[in-house]
Amino acid sequence: MKKQIIITAITMGLLAAGTFAMAETTGTVAPNTTTADMTTKIQCVGAAVDARESALDSAMTSFTASDNSAYSARATALHQAYALTTAVSVRAAVKVAWTAFNSSMKTARKAWQSARMSAWSTFRTATKACKAPGSLGDNGNSSSEVSGN
Repeated sequence: MKKQIIITAITMGLLAAGTFAMAETTGTVAPNTTTADMTTKIQCVGAAVDARESALDSAMTSFTASDNSAYSARATALHQAYALTTAVSVRAAVKVAWTAFNSSMKTARKAWQSARMSAWSTFRTATKACKAPGSLGDNGNSSSEVSGN
């Protein structure tokens, strides 16, 4: 009974003093971290996530617009190719259409991959500056991004 009272008193004193906070995702105690400090770190990581997601959204919009443009250009080029009158000229025009399409798709894919890597790299740098526990970030989910392949 005495041990329980002492432990309860110590726990209540620590809670009242605000000398530790519970980490929400793991349930572990982070020594010497106040609730206000943890709130600041969470907000910092949240701002980094917002910036990353905004950058990824813009990059994906550009990627899909580039892909759509490549498909449209290919359709137009193939339509024009099949309006030609000789097999030799059709084959040559079809080859040009597909070469241009593949080049456009490759350029769009490289731009997307570069923007994606940049957004995640910037995010990792920003979250390190937050000095928040790793459990607050979502770095492990970066592999579920569209690769652009």
